[in-house]
Amino acid sequence: MAVTLTPGIALEDLTFSNAFAGLGERFYETRTPSGLEGARLVAMSADAAALIDLPESELTRDAFIRVASGTAILPGMQPFAALYGGHQFGVWAGQLGDGRAIALGEITNKRGEPWELQLKGAGQTAYSRHADGRAVLRSTIREFLASEAMDALGIPTTRALAMVANDEQVFRESIETAAIVVRLAQSFVRFGSFEIFAARGEHDAVRILADYVIDRFYPESGTGADRYARFFEAVLKRTARLMADWQSVGFMHGVMNTDNFSILGLTLDYGPYGFMEGYEPGHICNHTDHSGRYAFDQQPGIGLWNCYALGNALAGIVEPAQLEAAIASYVPTLREAFLERTRAKLGLAIAESEDDRLGQDLRTAMAAAKSDFTRTHRMLADIRTATESAADGGLARAHRESLHLALGGTEGAATWIDRYEHRLERESRPAGTRAAAMNAVNPRIVLRNHLAQEAIVASEAGDDEPVRRLLAAVRRPYSDDAEVAAYDRPAPAGRPAIVVSCSS
Repeated sequence: MAVTLTPGIALEDLTFSNAFAGLGERFYETRTPSGLEGARLVAMSADAAALIDLPESELTRDAFIRVASGTAILPGMQPFAALYGGHQFGVWAGQLGDGRAIALGEITNKRGEPWELQLKGAGQTAYSRHADGRAVLRSTIREFLASEAMDALGIPTTRALAMVANDEQVFRESIETAAIVVRLAQSFVRFGSFEIFAARGEHDAVRILADYVIDRFYPESGTGADRYARFFEAVLKRTARLMADWQSVGFMHGVMNTDNFSILGLTLDYGPYGFMEGYEPGHICNHTDHSGRYAFDQQPGIGLWNCYALGNALAGIVEPAQLEAAIASYVPTLREAFLERTRAKLGLAIAESEDDRLGQDLRTAMAAAKSDFTRTHRMLADIRTATESAADGGLARAHRESLHLALGGTEGAATWIDRYEHRLERESRPAGTRAAAMNAVNPRIVLRNHLAQEAIVASEAGDDEPVRRLLAAVRRPYSDDAEVAAYDRPAPAGRPAIVVSCSS
């Protein structure tokens, strides 16, 4: 069916509002960005621009670059930094807040969706805690690419409209240069946004914030005193599904503090993240996480822990029994969501009771062999049943052998493949249809750390084109086109692991 595209609008015609400001000044501070003078446009996302009805051509204009660099404020913008608190590595950290992020305002697109624009790296705020309020080129490229890559994988996330940089020096572990990413989200409210007011005993503020979020983003919670319990349960379920999404693609967040958890169930605040290379369930992607609290296999449990923290923050407006009933929905939702994703990745359209064990045993074999997480799942689409194998003979045997080797070449791996082939015999879809469906959920590429690092090194040397090419590829992660396939490259053997920390 033909689709009629709505023409984009000019930057100057965007209409800004600020519903968050209506909550009152205790929720934020008014703050003008401290811009980056003479910044260059490193990269932009035309897909993100379409969310606010901006055509790609508007993002290359000097007027937009000045807005993105924090050196120009458009009419209607009301810049502010939001207050929140949070538990960091399981310990209450007290007051936090937007220490280097400044929201410019909110745009409602032609579909009636609100989108908040935020500059990350735009200078100090009242919540900077003696820091400089800047972001560096390295971490900004990582967030820009990850935001758009995760969206292309179909995983809820904040978006990245554009990023700019200049030569201003910023001191981290070493001297780096400054950059800003323009982020988009329907809301940047976090679990910690509720926690800070609960910790202060300001339960009226918790209620005000809950009403704001419910009215705008959870209208299904309805009205009445129990709307807050229904809201909490809806957040729990979104969070559980997000954890299933992360686990299904091998994504590791690295710093799952409650101030980094979105009330809308979005992936928020990309720091020491990584995508799994060789499968190690206990892998820790953040070298400052000495206890392994946020290891890959701990993520679903930490999601639940964070929901408990949110529940404690809502305890002043929700009855204990209602909180407990809502919490009880997390694990079943997580299991159902992950099993659904497992079946899709295995190409199983007909649900059977053994499917969960089949998926678990695959992951056990992958862990034993340290199989490449992304490549191994992609290879599954080539496996055929005995009947299907008869049609393409040698090719089917070659595909089976490739998977066998990827799983370690063991007798156990061969046994698992036999089980999988027999399970596929009970599916009704033709092999080609099944394979196409599998290749639509098992990506050909993900944003591996070494790919991002290559683009970072080039940009630090003044060449931003590798960032743009990598962006174009990760926006089409399921494609087999040559431009995408060029990034189907695991980290080279013997190369030292990239050290990723919270400053990343």
